[in-house]
Amino acid sequence: MSQILKNKIISKCMDVKYGMIEPRKLRKERERHDHEYQNRSEPLVSVYIPTYNRGEILIERSVTSVLKQSYKNLEIVIVGDHCTDNTAALVNDIGDSRIRFYNIPQRGYRYPPTAENHWLAGPVVAANVALGLVEGDWIARVDDDDTWTEDHVESLLNFAQDGNYEFVSGQYVSVRYGVKSIQDGVGAKSAYYTRSEVPITGENPLIGGTSTWLYRSYLKFFKYNINCWRKDWNRVNDIDISQRFFKAGVHMGFLPKVLSYVLPRPGEKTIGLDAYKEAEDEKLSHFKFDS
Repeated sequence: MSQILKNKIISKCMDVKYGMIEPRKLRKERERHDHEYQNRSEPLVSVYIPTYNRGEILIERSVTSVLKQSYKNLEIVIVGDHCTDNTAALVNDIGDSRIRFYNIPQRGYRYPPTAENHWLAGPVVAANVALGLVEGDWIARVDDDDTWTEDHVESLLNFAQDGNYEFVSGQYVSVRYGVKSIQDGVGAKSAYYTRSEVPITGENPLIGGTSTWLYRSYLKFFKYNINCWRKDWNRVNDIDISQRFFKAGVHMGFLPKVLSYVLPRPGEKTIGLDAYKEAEDEKLSHFKFDS
């Protein structure tokens, strides 16, 4: 069997599995927990950060920006994907009781190790482990090299509570080759996600970048798809799961406000897949699986 055919079969099987299980699970979890979100007190927000051997940038960007939040009732769950650098020591030196660090014991083979696949599926294992550790009423993700505005959590939480949304997101600022731009949300039924030019009807909520997500904790049964790299569209781990949120019927809202910054890492000129492709050898070395 060719790899292309194998990828198509596995992707189709995963789609069928998610389509059968997740809408039903959502209805059950909503019935059990929706009433808990009618209380407008200060709920605990779990912030999780998947990371791998980026100790310095983790502290300088994501962790520092989370600690500066105007909203204080937070827990910060950092999951290292078997970090072998100084990440653990740097996190421990912060001395904030709201922070928990867990380092995955091994980093075994997960997918064909290409720069593109590392970008598509690299954070999946650590992110899923983090979802099993969070204890808050709401969940937010920030990647180790991204930065939040100081009112990030407060703005999203107020917006979600006011609109009775289960999932909210917003705008972020990106910098590519020195050009700064505001990235807006994209409609869940748009051609960007569906590859279809058919006129859009019905609900079409905007979905922002993963560094702007906030959602109710009963949605943590949605796990990232380690096989997302096999797909021929919507292949990135965060796009894959956000489309599954929408298809399952999660109530989504979009806040048209800049909430985070996605900037090039030191020594790089751009972000996302382009940055990985431009430093392919370095990425292959950095993200090498354990033998």
